[in-house]
Amino acid sequence: MLKNRVSTAREYLARFDADFILFLHMCNIRYLTGFTGSDAALLLGRERGWFLTDSRYTTQAAAEVVGVGVEIVEYRSKLEGITSLLKECGARRVGFEAEQITVAFYRALSEGVPEVSLLPVGAELENLRLLKDAHELEQLAKTAGIASAALSGILGQIRPGMTERELALDLEFAMRRGGADGKAFDFIVASGERGALPHGKASDKLITVGELVTIDFGAVRDGYHSDETVTIAVGEPDSRQREIYRIVKEAHDLALDAVRPGKTLKELDGLARNFIDSHGYGSYFGHGLGHGVGLEIHEKPVVSPRSDGLVTEGMVFTIEPGIYIPGWGGVRIEDTVYVTGAGCQLLTKVPKGLLVI
Repeated sequence: MLKNRVSTAREYLARFDADFILFLHMCNIRYLTGFTGSDAALLLGRERGWFLTDSRYTTQAAAEVVGVGVEIVEYRSKLEGITSLLKECGARRVGFEAEQITVAFYRALSEGVPEVSLLPVGAELENLRLLKDAHELEQLAKTAGIASAALSGILGQIRPGMTERELALDLEFAMRRGGADGKAFDFIVASGERGALPHGKASDKLITVGELVTIDFGAVRDGYHSDETVTIAVGEPDSRQREIYRIVKEAHDLALDAVRPGKTLKELDGLARNFIDSHGYGSYFGHGLGHGVGLEIHEKPVVSPRSDGLVTEGMVFTIEPGIYIPGWGGVRIEDTVYVTGAGCQLLTKVPKGLLVI
């Protein structure tokens, strides 16, 4: 599996007209080598490859970076290790992940190997992880299942008078008890008027009767993330709350039902966005419909009005329309889907009908 991924990465050498590619993004390095540490570099050439790390991780690398056909090199300084290796290899044109290094590091690298042409190619390399294989799908489904079960398990504990922060902590503990390594991001728990904040992190605000509460949560396990959002009602919702929830739910379902290979990502976004707009709330849905989920909580593909790609079998992304009204509150409903040959498979499991507690 890893050897196939490395072979795919090497195909980019011809595309970039480079003799080496320098990987510095730890998620890409993990994807290509299986290394789970926090600091390393990977240099791939047409025939040979080198995994570089420091003394903290050489033993770990020897155990994890196997079967991929690369040599393990220990360095004292990452910059020194990379420049020394590039000189030894006689490198002339080297692609690198520009978004993963500072300007200072780039300048030092350029000065260290002035004979090398450094080619910024990071954005293109993001496509390496665009399509998920069977192993990744299994990991993503397992992680999403842990998170969904955790929320379902604490719903009965949500009550008026608790703070948003208490709810978030209860959910995190439940996920960890269920087998998660941790939370995928700082949970969004936004109640009442705070529901108008798409990224309203859990606060000390008290949850009260008559409010909607948006809970955006996810787990991480073995490097893979999950992402799901529910909006619940504390006490019987009024007519406007029910109506806005209905609009968001129908927009969510429209997009979900339309997911299939060959559709454009922009088209999916447009289905949900146009439906919300047709009900007079278009100006209250400002973000894209979704994003990829994998070794990062936000990765390719992007599902938005600016997307230019096609829905492709093997993609994993979210469907998360929302309406956010300042001074009133908001509703967001989110599921993560895996694109199959005929449609999609839900990875997140919490039912999305309006729950009243």
